[in-house]
Amino acid sequence: MSLFNKIFSSIGIGSAKVDTKLYQEKFEAGHEVTGIVEVIGGNTEQKIDEIYLSLLTTYVKESNDRKFNQQATIEKIRIVESFTIGVDERKEIPFSLKLPYDTPITMGKTKVWIQTGLDIKNALDPSDKDYIGIAPSPIISSILNAVYDLGFSLRKVDCEVAPYKFRSRLPFIQEFEFVPTNGAFRGKLDEVELVFFQKSSDTVEVIMEVDRRARGLAGLFSEALEMDESIIRFTVTSRDIPNIKQQLSNTIHSYC
Repeated sequence: MSLFNKIFSSIGIGSAKVDTKLYQEKFEAGHEVTGIVEVIGGNTEQKIDEIYLSLLTTYVKESNDRKFNQQATIEKIRIVESFTIGVDERKEIPFSLKLPYDTPITMGKTKVWIQTGLDIKNALDPSDKDYIGIAPSPIISSILNAVYDLGFSLRKVDCEVAPYKFRSRLPFIQEFEFVPTNGAFRGKLDEVELVFFQKSSDTVEVIMEVDRRARGLAGLFSEALEMDESIIRFTVTSRDIPNIKQQLSNTIHSYC
C-alpha cells in the first residue's frame, strides 16, 4: 500500500461500509433481536478494531426553561473481535442482542433504533441506523386495554427525564398520559399517567399518577399547589390479568 493510500484510509476516504440486516422489525422487551452485519471493504485494506451494536432512543430534557431531545443508550454490545477487511471484501457476521426489559415501547413520539458501528483506528468510523418496533408485553397490553375500557383515551406517550425518586439504570422514564372521555371518571379526573417498570416476563411494576379535577375554591387551591395529584405504586403479575380492569377501577376510584 502506498503512503498516499494509507493517509486517505486514516481519514475515512475509501473506508469500509457496514449494513445491518434484521430478520424481523418488531419485538417485545426481553426478546432477542437477531440478524447479520455485512461489512464491505473499501479501496484499501483496513483493520477493524471492533463492531458494536447500540440500542438507542431519545427523551425530553429541560434546562433553563427550554426543552430538548437527549439521546440515551439502552444497551451496547461488541459482537466481534478485531479483524482485517480486504479491498472490496465482504464479510457477514451473525449477531443476537437481547432487548432489556426497560426498552421503551414505540408508541407516540417514542422511537427506538439499533446503530451498528465499526471502530477503525484513526478513521471516520462508518455506522448504520435501523429503526425497530417495540410492542407492549402481554401484561402491559392488558393494563392499557383495561384503561381504555374504563373510558380513557390515550393523549400522549413520551420519554422524559426521570425524577430522582424514580431513577433506575436509565436516565428517563416513559409516560403514558390518559384523559377520561367517557365512563365513570369523566368529569372527576383531569388525567391519569402511567409508567411501567417491567421486571420480568410476568411481572410489571406500575406507577400511576391520578390528577383530580378541581372543584370549588378549595379544589382550585389544591390544584395550584399540585395537591390534587396522587401517586400510587403497585405490582401487576400475569395472574392479575383476568381481573386487572376491576383492580384499576377500584384503585382510581379510591383517589377520586
